[in-house]
Amino acid sequence: MNRKIAINFDWKYAPDFEENYLSSAFDDAAFAAVNLPHTNIELPYNNFDEGLYGFESCYRKQIWIDELEIGEQVAVQFDGVANYAKVYLNGGFAGEHKGGYTPFQVDLTPLVNPGGYNLLAVYVDARERDDIPPFGFVVDYLTYGGIYREVSLLYRNHIRFGEVCVKTINVLTPKPVLDVDLYAHNASGAPRTLQCRFDLFFEGECVKTFCRPIEMSGRAREKLNVREEVEGIALWSIEKPNLYHMELKLIEEGKTIDLHRVRFGFRQAEFRVEGFYLNGEKLKLRGLNRHQSFPYVGYAMPKNVQYKDAELLKRELGVNAVRASHYPQSDHFLDRCDELGLLVLDEIPGWQHIGDQAWQDLAVQTVGEMILKDFNHPSVILWGVRINESQDHDELYARTNALAKELDDTRSTGGVRCIAKSRLLEDVYTYNDFLHKGDNRGLQKKKRVTNTNKPYLITEHNGHMFPTKKFDDEVHRVEHALRHLNVLEAMYKDDKIAGAIGWCMFDYNTHKDFGSGDKICYHGVLDMFRIPKHAAYAYASQQAETPVMHVAGPLAPGDFAGSTLPGVYVFTNCDSVKLYKNGEFVGEFYPSKERYPHVPFPPVIIDDFIGGLLEKNERFSPSDARIIKRILIEAGRTNGVLGLTDQLKMGWLFLKYKMNMLDAEALYAKYFGGWGAKATDYVFEGYRGGQCVITQSKGQLLAPALKMEADADTLTEGETYDAARIVLRLADESGNDIVYANDAVALEAEGPIEIIGPRTIALIGGSVGFWVKSTGKAGEGRITIKSERFGTIEKTIRVIR
Repeated sequence: MNRKIAINFDWKYAPDFEENYLSSAFDDAAFAAVNLPHTNIELPYNNFDEGLYGFESCYRKQIWIDELEIGEQVAVQFDGVANYAKVYLNGGFAGEHKGGYTPFQVDLTPLVNPGGYNLLAVYVDARERDDIPPFGFVVDYLTYGGIYREVSLLYRNHIRFGEVCVKTINVLTPKPVLDVDLYAHNASGAPRTLQCRFDLFFEGECVKTFCRPIEMSGRAREKLNVREEVEGIALWSIEKPNLYHMELKLIEEGKTIDLHRVRFGFRQAEFRVEGFYLNGEKLKLRGLNRHQSFPYVGYAMPKNVQYKDAELLKRELGVNAVRASHYPQSDHFLDRCDELGLLVLDEIPGWQHIGDQAWQDLAVQTVGEMILKDFNHPSVILWGVRINESQDHDELYARTNALAKELDDTRSTGGVRCIAKSRLLEDVYTYNDFLHKGDNRGLQKKKRVTNTNKPYLITEHNGHMFPTKKFDDEVHRVEHALRHLNVLEAMYKDDKIAGAIGWCMFDYNTHKDFGSGDKICYHGVLDMFRIPKHAAYAYASQQAETPVMHVAGPLAPGDFAGSTLPGVYVFTNCDSVKLYKNGEFVGEFYPSKERYPHVPFPPVIIDDFIGGLLEKNERFSPSDARIIKRILIEAGRTNGVLGLTDQLKMGWLFLKYKMNMLDAEALYAKYFGGWGAKATDYVFEGYRGGQCVITQSKGQLLAPALKMEADADTLTEGETYDAARIVLRLADESGNDIVYANDAVALEAEGPIEIIGPRTIALIGGSVGFWVKSTGKAGEGRITIKSERFGTIEKTIRVIR
C-alpha cells in the first residue's frame, strides 16, 4: 500500500553550491538548519537589488528509508522548487525538474540503502534562466528561489495508479455520472487484470460503493477510464461548496496493493456567449488577481497562511473569483478555495515573452503538469493555456489548447491577452482591459476587442493605470476605489461580459522595469501585508451576506484642495446611512443608484453635512434655511466664488434677516468650515431592513493608541511549521487607522516562535504587518511591540504539535 510521509523539518541549507555538497561523506555542520517551506534568502521590504535571490544553493537531509517489500518503490515529491532542481540520493543523480510552479516526483529506488538513513541532496538554481518559462525577457514580478513548498517521501507499489482525475457529468439531471480517468503505472512489463473498489463519501458517510475490473496492458503508463451513475448528489456552489471524497483501492488476488483518496465536487461550470453559468445559473464573475508572494520570504509560506489569502478574498473582499496570476499556485490555496466556494482561473507560467522551441516544449509540458495537479479542485473553472499578454503564436497555442482538451474535456480554456482582434484558439476570449482612466467608460465594448462569437471575460483592469499607496492623499485613494467601482459598473451593465477580474489583490515586489522605483508595484486593493486600501471596500461592499460600511476618509478638510470637504463616499451594502454631527441628526442618505445603477450595491455619497441643523438651530424659515444651506455648500465647493443668482439671493437674505458678511462667515465657519469651533464628531449608522446593523465614528484625534491583531492566537504544527500574520495599527479613539503615521517600532519574540523579517519596522500608512512562525517546539510564545512614543504592547501565541 502506498504511504506519503512529510519530510519538511530538519533540513540543512547552504546559499552556495559545490559538487562535494552532494556526497554523503561531506560534513554539513556549517550549513544552516532550516524547515520547509524555505526561501533561499530573506529580502528587504523594498529598495533592494532584485538579483539578490538569483543564485545556486544546496539543501541536504538525512532521511530514513524502510526495508522495501517485493515490488515496492520509493520516490520523493517536491511541490515547488524555484526554478530548477537536480535531486541526488547518496551522491547519485536521481532526477531533475525545470520550472518553479508545478510539483514533480523523482524515483529513488535504484539508489536506496534500505533499512537505514540516506542522504537526500538537492541542487537549486534560482537564476532567471532563459530556458525556463516565464524567463527570457522582462517579467513584472519576482520569482524568488528555494524549496518553497512542501516535500514528501512516497512509498508505492510498482503497479499502481498515479493521478486520479474525477469528472462530474450531467450533474443537473436525475442521474449524474462520475467519469474517472485513472493514470495506471505498471513497472512489471506484463499485462495485469485487477479489481478496483470505489467508495464515495459525503460528510463522513459512505454513500456509494462500486467495483470495476482494471485491465493493464503492460505499458509503463496508460490512461484508463471508469464511469458510474450516481443519485441524490449535493452540488458544489459558491454558496454551498459541498465536497465529496472518493477512496480507490486497487486489488490483486484479494490484497489491496494501492490506495488513493481524492476530494472533488459535483458542479457544472460553463462559459457561454451570454456569460458564465454555474450549475445552470448565470453568475457574474467579480474577482481579483493574486500573486503568491509575501514580504521578505517571497513564495515560502505554509498552509494556514495560504488559507488566509483565500479567506481574505472570499470573506473580507467579497469576491467570487480569483485568477492565479501568472502561474499555478499552492495546493493549500486551492484547497481553501474549494472549501469556501471561491472560483479560480488557473494558468501556466509566463509574462509576454515566448522563447525558443525547447522553451515552448517546456511550456506545453507545464500545461499537463498544471492540469494533473489541479484537476480535482471544483473551484477551478478555466485553464489558462496561453502565455500572459504574449503575441499570437498559433503553433504553440494549438498545442497547449489541444493538450488541455485531451486531459480535461469538461473545462473551458482561455488565454490572457492584451491584444484586440487577437487570434482565438481557446474557448474564452480572456482580455486585459486597461481602457478606464477615471473620466471615461469603464470597459471597451466587446465588439471593439473581438469579432468572435465566443464567451468574453476581463482578466485584468486598473492596476498600473493608477498605482496607489496606502499613504497617498485622500483624493488619490478614493479615486483608486472609484476606478475599480467604475469598471465593476461597466461589467455588470454589459451582458456580453462574463466578469471582470481586477488587478490586483495586493501590492507585490517586482523588477526594476516596473513599479514605483522601490521594487514594489502598488497595484493592489490591499498592501503587501494584506491591509485594506479604500479600493478593497469597493469590492467588499458588493456582497450581501455581511454588513459593510466604510467611510472613505477621516473627514479632514485640510487634506483637500482649498481645505474644503467634498462629498464623502461610503462604500456599503446597507439600504441607507444616517449621519449624526456632534450628536445631532443631519440626515439619512441612500445609495447612488443614479450614478451606479448596475452594481449590486452602489456607494452612498454624502455631500450635505448641515442637514436640517440651520432650520433647527437658527432663526431662518425652512425654505430660507434650505437656500442658505445650498449657498454655503456651493461656496465651499467654489472656494467662495458664487454666481450672480446666488449673490442676489444672499443679498436678499442679508436684508431680510439684517445680516452682514461677518454673520455669513460665522454661519460658514459653524456649519461648514468648523474653524474655531469645538471638535466635530461624526457618527454614521448603516441600516438594513430598518435596523441599524453597523456604525462608524469619525472625530478629532486626541489619544492615538497602538493596536495589535493576530490572524491566529494558536500555531499548530503538522506536516511542517505554522505561521500567522500580525497587524499593527495606530488607531484613534474610534478605532480608525491614522493613515499618515509612520512611527517605528521594535519587535521581540520569546518562546517557540520566530519573527519573519526585520526586528525594527515602521508603520506604512498608519499600519503594518509581519508574520510569526513556529520553530518545532510546543509551548507559549510572546510577541512584544515597543514604541518610544506609544509604549509597549504584548500578545501571547500558543504553539501546539
